[in-house]
Amino acid sequence: MSTPRTSGRAGADRADDDRHGADAARRGSRRGTALRVAGLAVVVVALIWVAATVRLPELDDLRERIEGFGWWSWLVFVAAYAVVALTPIPVTIMALLGGLLFGVVAGSLLSVVGAVIGSVGAYWIARAIGRTTVMRLLGRHARKLEDRLDESSGFAAVFTLRVMPGMPYWPVNYGAGALGVPSRVFSIASLVASVPGQVSLVSIGAFIAAPSFWSGAVVVIAWGVVLGFTIWAWRSWRGKAEHSLPGEPDPSDTSAG
Repeated sequence: MSTPRTSGRAGADRADDDRHGADAARRGSRRGTALRVAGLAVVVVALIWVAATVRLPELDDLRERIEGFGWWSWLVFVAAYAVVALTPIPVTIMALLGGLLFGVVAGSLLSVVGAVIGSVGAYWIARAIGRTTVMRLLGRHARKLEDRLDESSGFAAVFTLRVMPGMPYWPVNYGAGALGVPSRVFSIASLVASVPGQVSLVSIGAFIAAPSFWSGAVVVIAWGVVLGFTIWAWRSWRGKAEHSLPGEPDPSDTSAG
């Protein structure tokens, strides 16, 4: 049977342990916050530097440089596209270059691969950095994305934001990662929805390289498909579409995450 003095000492020891544990938790929290702030500073400085100082060469210059790699030009193009997709630099110029260099079919394939690699890379960077940091980085785009993307966002939401003309890639990539959109949903929706947009841009590059009636027709058809997919995706997002979007998983499948 413990004496009052022994019980009092044990209680004091427990209180000290709790206090030390709380102090350690606070230190860990401050350390985590400091790391996130440091991460924000590094990312912001890097993106500002890229956006302010890095200028992609003219299309003709880019074409000559990439063609200079010979058989490696395909791999170089995909790698360059992926890097551009990680930054606020518009990916449009890379897609146009794909059409100039490789034509509609090969250019579209390589552009989709590069765009998806960059998009998925940005998504996982955002997951690693954290929501607060990324939302600050996104600036004016943050509120719009917070209203549209979250952990419960479905395939149609990501698909719509990806296929919609005029919507930059990079805010969607980083926003989806920061806001907890399931990785499988983001990856599949980004892959499928990137195809019509990339083909529409690549076809313009191919038309510039070799103007003809048929290459012009491809441009018109490709942009018609983009507009059609945008309307379809928007209606699907609002629950008004009669058919599921291409690649959309079965609602009963809960394995996405």
